[in-house]
Amino acid sequence: MTNMRPPQKNKLLKVIILGDGGVGKSALLTRFVSNRYEENNFHTIGVEFMNKDITVDGENYTLQIWDTAGQERFRALRTPFYRGSDICLLCYAVDDRDSLRGLRLWRNEFLNYADVNADRFPFIVVGNKNDIRPDKRQVGREDVQQWCAEQSIASHIETSSKTATNVTDAFVLGLRQWKTMECVAEAEQRQNGDTIDLTRPIRLMQRRSCCTGGGGSGKPTDVVDADDDDGQIADAAMRSPSSMSRHLFGQARSSPKAPSTNYRL
Repeated sequence: MTNMRPPQKNKLLKVIILGDGGVGKSALLTRFVSNRYEENNFHTIGVEFMNKDITVDGENYTLQIWDTAGQERFRALRTPFYRGSDICLLCYAVDDRDSLRGLRLWRNEFLNYADVNADRFPFIVVGNKNDIRPDKRQVGREDVQQWCAEQSIASHIETSSKTATNVTDAFVLGLRQWKTMECVAEAEQRQNGDTIDLTRPIRLMQRRSCCTGGGGSGKPTDVVDADDDDGQIADAAMRSPSSMSRHLFGQARSSPKAPSTNYRL
């Protein structure tokens, strides 16, 4: 199938960031989009989003990144935005063991409202705040690897919004995983014969059933092909639409008479 997308046009992907409040989701987004870090960030209320253009492996992408509120009271505000997502970053803080445990609830909530196949969707587990002192760390790499194995998630990365460590790499990792899954899905579609060649003209069938709702006999009616009789039928349709409609759709239908009534005005 020919790629009709102009080469200079970016592919638009929706990325959503999930995790407990205070793990650094907003700081991660701000560092990636604006390359800024704010020491004192306010908690996100509802959802916020920013766009970022990025080139990966010679292809241009526009990432529409949604930052969601981590507090339970904002659940009704954030869940409607899960649909249509292409990539999901599950964020925890390496100095908060509970934030890693909470990722299971975040992933289940996303799967419930986004209506996606868990095995065919790119989840990236992101451990933020890896710039802290070793004695402050509560989550080791072995803990994360075990959790990811239990949830069948292949990708994990540690980042620091403060030092800009691996921030861009986290989003690139998600984008590459999305691209891999897209290639697999396209290959399966071609194998199953679901690919449509848009370069070939589409021809209508000569005869097929047409449900008009009328009291016909139930037999298939003729569908006019644009090449029949050098366009004579099409010309006739333009000259006499009413007669042509009877030819195309079978029996003409008469409007029923209004029922009699005893009411008088």
